[in-house]
Amino acid sequence: GVLYEADGNFLFCTPKMSVEDEVKKHWVALEANPDVLNKFVHRLGVPETASFCDIYGTDPDLLMMIPRPVYAVLLLFPIHEQYEKARLEQQQTIEKDGQTVSPRVYFMKQTIGNACGTIGMIHCVVNSADKFDLQPGFFRNFLDNTQGLDSSARATALVKNDEIEENHKQFASEGQSRAPDADEDVDLHFVAFVERDGHLYELDGRKPFAINHGPSSPDTLLEDTVKVMQRIMALDPEEDRYSMIALTATPLD
Repeated sequence: GVLYEADGNFLFCTPKMSVEDEVKKHWVALEANPDVLNKFVHRLGVPETASFCDIYGTDPDLLMMIPRPVYAVLLLFPIHEQYEKARLEQQQTIEKDGQTVSPRVYFMKQTIGNACGTIGMIHCVVNSADKFDLQPGFFRNFLDNTQGLDSSARATALVKNDEIEENHKQFASEGQSRAPDADEDVDLHFVAFVERDGHLYELDGRKPFAINHGPSSPDTLLEDTVKVMQRIMALDPEEDRYSMIALTATPLD
């Protein structure tokens, strides 16, 4: 069943993991609510000068309302048959032809059910750590301890990290929507988009590697992510369960 609350709040979720990854545990899904996300990341070391905000639409006028600079973008979208077919075709093409991935891209696999929201936040924050000063806490420690590991070892390190699990549990119960059971199936999924070394990267723990979506820049990260989102939306024009959240510089009051 789909967890989509009538008040418009979405929940982070995990549909099916990639076949090569064993799901080691399940967490309760986290609501896609910027207020909840900001409490979460600020407690764990993101400075108050950076925060998440909703993106209310893809029209240029609406995108212009988003605070700048934009450090990263979270995209929520439904997993369906057309998307899965396109995902596998994309993976096969990259495995056949290769792709360029900057060594500065931090990517980790997902082996915890219903953790895509937290893993998306980690992808956003860690890949933006050179743009703001991380405070002492989980994000700085996790980056220091896993920087030299591969994507699977980073996933294992997350499984073993009690601090992030306890915080996830607390904030999963703070949203406006009903918190689902940990083993409840949800078909909505969150992935992160970041710009590194002049390219746009999609970071999805269900995939075996980061995806290079072509040239981008810090100034065009948001608009370039919207183009990828529109391609995903075109796979099923009848579907409308999409949402975007940006990690940006916190606006001055």
